[in-house]
Amino acid sequence: MSWFKWFGKPDASEPEGAAEGFPFELRVQPGAPIASEALPRVSIVILNLNGRHHLEGCFQSLAALEYPKERIELILVDNASTDGSVEEMRQKHANVRLFVNERNVGFAAGCNQGVREASNPALLVFLNNDMRVEPDWLRELVAPIVRRECSATTSKMLSWDGKLLNSAGGAMNFHGMGIQVGMDESEEARYDVPRRTLFPCGGAMAIDAKVFAECGGFDDEFFAYYEDVDMGWRLWVQGYESHYVPSSVCYHHHSSTSKRLPLEMLRLIQVRNPMLACFKNYDDENLRRLLGPLFALALRRTWMMMGIPDEQSFRIEHAEDPAPAGMKRLLGRARSSRESEVDVRRVGVADLLAVNDLLGRWEHWMQRRAQVQGRRRRSDAEIFRLFLKPHWCIEGERGYEELQRGLTGFYGLDELFGPDRLPNARK
Repeated sequence: MSWFKWFGKPDASEPEGAAEGFPFELRVQPGAPIASEALPRVSIVILNLNGRHHLEGCFQSLAALEYPKERIELILVDNASTDGSVEEMRQKHANVRLFVNERNVGFAAGCNQGVREASNPALLVFLNNDMRVEPDWLRELVAPIVRRECSATTSKMLSWDGKLLNSAGGAMNFHGMGIQVGMDESEEARYDVPRRTLFPCGGAMAIDAKVFAECGGFDDEFFAYYEDVDMGWRLWVQGYESHYVPSSVCYHHHSSTSKRLPLEMLRLIQVRNPMLACFKNYDDENLRRLLGPLFALALRRTWMMMGIPDEQSFRIEHAEDPAPAGMKRLLGRARSSRESEVDVRRVGVADLLAVNDLLGRWEHWMQRRAQVQGRRRRSDAEIFRLFLKPHWCIEGERGYEELQRGLTGFYGLDELFGPDRLPNARK
């Protein structure tokens, strides 16, 4: 799953995309419909964590799919639910292969587990448990892969009531923050155009099973969030394509699981994982160019999140007048006991931990990066056009905006990425 917005909305005054529609070179012309006898065997992998209230609607819609039933394998991986989900699956959905974990292993590892348990499918499909799908959803989703137009696809995702978009493909800014295109917009004709997309949303996607294995699947170490951004980016690096398929429609209860988790836990992985995706997927030249801006912006965000109560007490310019020696020693002891610790917000500490997950394991991530770069088949320049919104500024704080503008100019990022190309859409 990717995270479509930061904690706080982008500034409404930011510049709009350069064109009203999507770039012409990203659009694709789909081929003929696929005959039923040509539809391949698929395994649909669904993750569940205390989502019992979603299961009936999800599996009822899957039961109504217009797809040969004997070519569909349903797999549910349960991440140690405590709400009766497992019991309900055994009682009401005995046709679903059920795997129950003793602990929550996360979305990425859970999906990979479901793949390992699949019975030799041609295609893999991943679907959130809080979805319901149209009867032709699966047929339309797999058709471009069957026609060999691409190796992975993603659906048009609508809100549960169908009034607003949740996702019409993926985009990203230069420091790895994923964007679900069209989020919270009303349905419009421009989102009915099939096109290439940087990543398929992990909530509703299909991929060639052999390609999934070759690219390494989802990164277990991401746990959750941005694992689809990372894998989609890797697909392009390794020479494959993913497409947005608007004729494949599903409906989503957005973020129903994450709303129950502590904010600092979400914040840590949402800061860390985009940085890890950048570290793994940019080529050597561009990573050297972008590491400085990535860390500078991360440090500014950390400062914003910390909520340091009294910055002036750290600055020598605001030191109090010296006291007599005896009194000074007494005051010093009192202050050292009182001021040895500073209360800061937990979300700020989460930011520090996130950055240290990379910096504190440098050799490990260099090895992981080498695995990706060793399979490179496509240049960064060819991939950058898929970012659509490379200069999206995720914070409206004045100092942060000034810093990003300054870094963009100093490092020549306008020349590297070109202008933003996402049409007038909310992130």
